[in-house]
Amino acid sequence: MRAVLAQEMGGRRVLGRVWGGWWRGPGLCAAPKTADFGTEGRHHLQPRGPSKRSGPLEEQPFPGLLRSENLSREELVDVLRAAVVDQKGPLVTLNKPQGLPVTGKPGELTLLSVLPELSQGLGLRGRQLQLVHASGKETSGLVLLSTCPQTASHLQKFFIHSRRSQRPTATYCAVTDGIPATSEGKIQAALKLEHTDGVDLVVPVKSPSRKDILEGVKRTLSHFRVVATGSGCALVQLQPLTAFPSQLQVHMVLELCPVLGDHTYSARVGTVLGQRFLLPAASTKTQRQVLDEALLRRLRLSPSQATRLPLHLHLHRLHLPGARPRDAPLELLAPLPPYFSRTLQCLGLGQQ
Repeated sequence: MRAVLAQEMGGRRVLGRVWGGWWRGPGLCAAPKTADFGTEGRHHLQPRGPSKRSGPLEEQPFPGLLRSENLSREELVDVLRAAVVDQKGPLVTLNKPQGLPVTGKPGELTLLSVLPELSQGLGLRGRQLQLVHASGKETSGLVLLSTCPQTASHLQKFFIHSRRSQRPTATYCAVTDGIPATSEGKIQAALKLEHTDGVDLVVPVKSPSRKDILEGVKRTLSHFRVVATGSGCALVQLQPLTAFPSQLQVHMVLELCPVLGDHTYSARVGTVLGQRFLLPAASTKTQRQVLDEALLRRLRLSPSQATRLPLHLHLHRLHLPGARPRDAPLELLAPLPPYFSRTLQCLGLGQQ
C-alpha cells in the first residue's frame, strides 16, 4: 500500500531557504517559471514495511480518493507519510488527501489527532509537529506544518498580514460545472454562517448593515482566472484574499458555476431552458450535485457514481516570503490528485 501511496501522493520539491534562522541547509530545486498542474511527483517517501490491511485508496472512477471512514490511525499515518511534499529544517509540507478533516471533535480521526505519530514516523526525534496552514476537509492540497513554535508563529503572522493587505498567498485550482462569464475577475460577497438542520451553512448577505458586521457577517473577496474550458466546464485558478469557511465554493456558486463535486452549495444554482439563475440560499436545501447526462457521459460516470464525486478544489500553490526582504518569494506546489487529473482528461481541460 505504501509504495502505491508514495507514487500517487508524491509532491515536488520547490522550496529554497526560508529565513536563515528558521530554515537551515541547502536550497532545493527552484519552482518553474510557469507553474503547472502536473501530477508527476519528484519526491517520494520510500516504503517502510508491509501494511496489515489493504490500501484505503479508491480505484476507478475516482483513483487516489481516500476512504477515510475505513482508516485506522496507523493507516492514516502511512497515508500522511507518503503525502509528504517536503521535509526540511522545522517545516514539513503535505499534499493532503480530499476528505480528510484537519480538526474535529475529541476521539475523531483527523490530521491533528495523529500529528504525534506522524512526528515519530518522520524521525523528528521528540519534536512535535504543529499546524501552520491548511484548508478544509473537502479540499485537497497543501498543508504546512512546523516543529518550531517560533517558525509557526512567524508564518501565521505572515499569512494574517497578507490577508489584511489583500495580497494573495494561496492559489487553488478547481473544475467548475459551467464557465464563468468573464475569463478573470474578482468576486465580492458578504457571508455569514447559519446553523440549519444541525449543519453550519454559509449564506450570502446583501447590503450588510453595521450591526450585521458586528454579529459575524464578513465581507469576502476572491480573484479567479479561467485556465481552460471544455464540455461546458472550466479549469479555474482561485485566489482567496479573505478567509471564511467554504468561501471559494460559495463564490463560484454566485458566479453560477459551482465546483464539481460540491454537494453542499451547488443546489443553489437552478436552470430553466438552459439559463442558470440563483435560488434563495435560505430556502434551498442541501442535496447531492446533479449533473446533466452529457456531462456524465464525458466523465464516464453513472448517476449513482456522480453522488460520490469528490470536490474538485485543490490548494495547488502557497507563496512564502524570501529569506530576506529583497528576496523573491518562494513557492510550494502540490500535484493534483489522480481523480482530478482523470476529470481534466475526460473533459479535455488541458491548459490553453
